[in-house]
Amino acid sequence: MTLFQADNIAINFGGIKAVDGVSFAINKGEVFTIIGPNGAGKTTVFNLISRIYNPTEGRLIFEGRDITSVPPHQIAGMGIARTFQNIELFEHATVLQNLLLGRHAHRGTKPWWEMVFAPHVRKSELAHREKAEHVIDFLDLQHYRDTLIVNLPYGARKVVELARALCSEPKLLLLDEPSSGLNTEETEDMAWWIQDIKNELGITVLMVEHDMSLVNEVSDRVLALNYGRVLAQGTPSEVQSHPEVVKAYLGG
Repeated sequence: MTLFQADNIAINFGGIKAVDGVSFAINKGEVFTIIGPNGAGKTTVFNLISRIYNPTEGRLIFEGRDITSVPPHQIAGMGIARTFQNIELFEHATVLQNLLLGRHAHRGTKPWWEMVFAPHVRKSELAHREKAEHVIDFLDLQHYRDTLIVNLPYGARKVVELARALCSEPKLLLLDEPSSGLNTEETEDMAWWIQDIKNELGITVLMVEHDMSLVNEVSDRVLALNYGRVLAQGTPSEVQSHPEVVKAYLGG
């Protein structure tokens, strides 16, 4: 069953086509990974899906709905969440506070009721906190829950950003280079988290990644890009053995 589809998407920046006629479909319950050299257009594809950029051409389809013109602030509420290459967290807030921000898309109470902390607002806040605590337990962040982000090591911050994305209860999770800056042990842990997110939480994952060992370990299918165009699609082994991929990216 197709969860998300990019249909011939393209975007221009100053006359340069950063993404040029890219099409792919992601099935529900899989890990789909985009690889390619720097400047291939991988993060631009993420920015198109999360609606930071508007495509010049093509369509974006999520759960059968055309989301090409959906405003970015509505994307999380629809069930699409993401992480970033450069960690985007509130450094002078605690881990728990950052995770509660991930619940924003599910807040339905009115501002004036929140001001007086009405009973139904209190009940809602407790429910949001319970969801955040569940994610803390899932990712083994109990030791850090009340720690300010600014005091965390880099590897822990990467997990916290993943946790905040999970707090929005996504159906499609976009991971932008989740192993970037991590050591070998932390990368192995990230592989476990991604597999558990897929298998235990039932969340579909779209990942951009350079670490081919991680790609091979967690990916069901892979898309290779270069200069904004598709080079190959298929299983990790099929894509990595493709002559054009070897030439452009893997150093053949």
